[in-house]
Amino acid sequence: MVLATLCKRLKLNFALAHCNFRLRGNESNADAEFVEKLAEEYNVEYFVTHFDTVGYVNKNKVSVQVAARELRYTWFAEIMQRNGIGLLVTAHHADDNLETFLINLSRGTGIEGLNGIPSKTDHICRPLLLFSRAQIEAFATSEKIKWREDASNQETKYLRNKIRQDVVPGLKALHPTFLENFNKTQEYLAGTSALVKTAIENIKKKLFVVKNGHVTITISDLQELHPQQTILYELFKDYGFTAWDDISDLLTASSGKEVRSKTHRLIKDRNTLLLTELSISTKQVFKIDSLETGINYPIALRFEEVSGIGQASLDALFVDKETLKYPLTVRKWENGDYFYPLGMQGKKKLSKYFKDEKFDRIAKENQWLLFSENNLVWVIGKRGDERFKVREATNNIVKITLNK
Repeated sequence: MVLATLCKRLKLNFALAHCNFRLRGNESNADAEFVEKLAEEYNVEYFVTHFDTVGYVNKNKVSVQVAARELRYTWFAEIMQRNGIGLLVTAHHADDNLETFLINLSRGTGIEGLNGIPSKTDHICRPLLLFSRAQIEAFATSEKIKWREDASNQETKYLRNKIRQDVVPGLKALHPTFLENFNKTQEYLAGTSALVKTAIENIKKKLFVVKNGHVTITISDLQELHPQQTILYELFKDYGFTAWDDISDLLTASSGKEVRSKTHRLIKDRNTLLLTELSISTKQVFKIDSLETGINYPIALRFEEVSGIGQASLDALFVDKETLKYPLTVRKWENGDYFYPLGMQGKKKLSKYFKDEKFDRIAKENQWLLFSENNLVWVIGKRGDERFKVREATNNIVKITLNK
């Protein structure tokens, strides 16, 4: 209510948005009506929504606080996008920031968690963050600004409320300017965090090599970093990793071991770590029914009859038409696959070919293969098979082109 009053007095172009989480029955409905009356008084646009918060909690297996946060910020984003609104302004204050700091501290966190609530991000601004709850209440009283108190703020079943009721008063009693000193500490931490971020970005530029759609990191370079655990945390936290001991152990693990987050994989591959997004593993087989149809997904292959062999390239293969048996198939590598490499005598297991060509694990997993019946025609974009090559006796030639 103080924030809304300040926006009005500053003659800003703003709207009000209210979430009814339907957790407190009539009280929740009264809150919504209270904000609606203010919007009418200020003659500003009013957005309101009513959430089935309990249903969301049960469906997604999250706490009420997490559910409420996810619901409201998703809805705020929808409003902003739909109405061309550039900024979300919230009334978080210094006490909120201290509580967030203590919550993060109790759970274990890096320096960013100790920074608490940011005063400004790309689309969110918190102009009251430097002011205490007591200062804001005093201002509201002196300016005769009405507000409603959420009764659930007094309950201690939630961690934030327990910290608010039991911990913060004791901390404030330690020093008369405890909250002001905390605000200064937050400024210092923000500066330190900026320095750390710059240092980590410089390390990433040196060590993270983007190759074939994933990141390759030389393990010996990581082992030279000190303090190793701290730097590993900063390097990989944005990819969702939390099992830091497992990541440290990965540096000395046998090749093939991996650690997963909800979004990424970190794989030990010989003397490197491979960082890649999680993808759905598929055993799908894609059919090519005829020369005319080709295929556009998961890769694009075009087939055409030609009069002779043209310029050789990794993206084009010339084969004897009579050797192809339809339907052709495209799939990923499976254990036991082999072929007769073009220009060589005898067969070779694909696993051995991949090793000789220094394919890392991700490259092997992402490699598409073209088959005629059960015979490998082409390690697509890499190497053809001797059994399908154009010979002197060949009458009809097919050019297979990989369109990238």
